[in-house]
Amino acid sequence: MALGATIHTFDVSLADVDRGVYEDLTLRVARHPSETDAFMMTRVLAYCLEYEEGIAFSEGISATDEPAVLVRDLTGRVTAWIEVGAPDAERLHHGSRLAERTVVYTHRDPAKVMAPWAGKRIYNAEGIVLHSFDPGFIDAAVAAIARRNTMTLSVTERQLYLELNGTSTSSEIHDHSIV
Repeated sequence: MALGATIHTFDVSLADVDRGVYEDLTLRVARHPSETDAFMMTRVLAYCLEYEEGIAFSEGISATDEPAVLVRDLTGRVTAWIEVGAPDAERLHHGSRLAERTVVYTHRDPAKVMAPWAGKRIYNAEGIVLHSFDPGFIDAAVAAIARRNTMTLSVTERQLYLELNGTSTSSEIHDHSIV
């Protein structure tokens, strides 16, 4: 018998001063059995940090033709391709051809994530940004995850402040050019 996804709920108070985004969100996140808590947490952060009208989680790990998070306009056209983790060069190439904007959020060492992309053909590679966090930040957040979560996320001057179920941590958002 196959294991099903575990549903986590995040009640988020988002204050992204850098982008002028202030929202209260309720996110129901399905964590596939093969998905790590670190990947799921990074996926939730990517959703919040990229929040705009039309944003949605994809089918997750089982969606081979979509990123973890994407943004569609009212016509259904993909405007932002938001990958999480360590996607391969082919996925980035496909996503950057399909969407106006492509970004990656990772919970891993950015140098190790980018190394396999070197010398590979990636459409509009100069326009793709890899975002990472301070070492230990995702681990501290993961330690506080429950099935029902209360989360306050504030961003100012690329500094991220997170309170998750009473545990507070912070990190700079590091931007890496992939070329």
